[in-house]
Amino acid sequence: MILSREEMPSRPIEIDLRGPDGNAYALMAYARDLGRQLGFSNKKIDGIIKVMMLTNYEGLLHTFDLYFGDYVIMYR
Repeated sequence: MILSREEMPSRPIEIDLRGPDGNAYALMAYARDLGRQLGFSNKKIDGIIKVMMLTNYEGLLHTFDLYFGDYVIMYR
């Protein structure tokens, strides 16, 4: 059966924070890629990443979740 693309359910991206996708550099790469996909300007993406780097890992997760939490589910 062939369905229309509009009928395809949208599923959030899932990230296991205990694996390699959960390290800070991987999360910043996700932020850059998702920001581009969402149409954020390069200036806004760079600002998000700078804020992610300002604090510890928990702060990085909080910032990532603030901007991309609607599109990504993170598991500990």
